[in-house]
Amino acid sequence: QVQLVESGGGLVQPGGSLRLSCAAAAFNQDHYAVAWFRQTPGKQRQGVSCVSSNDALTLYKDSVKGRFTLSRDDANRTVYLQMTNLRPEDTGIYYCAAFSGAARKKYHHCTSFESDYDYWGQGTQVTVSS
Repeated sequence: QVQLVESGGGLVQPGGSLRLSCAAAAFNQDHYAVAWFRQTPGKQRQGVSCVSSNDALTLYKDSVKGRFTLSRDDANRTVYLQMTNLRPEDTGIYYCAAFSGAARKKYHHCTSFESDYDYWGQGTQVTVSS
């Protein structure tokens, strides 16, 4: 059973930084595409960033480009989302999600579509407020 556990959320002032972590258990993470989604009250989850299973592709939502960086630490089976220059509109619950590149035959892809992802974490709250 694949398990994803997010951590690193919290309360931060505008302009501040946070680093979210998505720790994976029970799978060889470097064969999985991983994405970060954000959900705000009353809205569907939106893709923020993702990386393909072969690391060839990393994508970012336009509003976070230049401020967020996704990285993968294969040795520790952890994917990070470094968030800088945070804005109040970045507030939400952040979820990491994954799918197997082999199972979906999508080694070079990652997407912002929830339905593409088979495994989800429980989410971590990020609040940007003064």
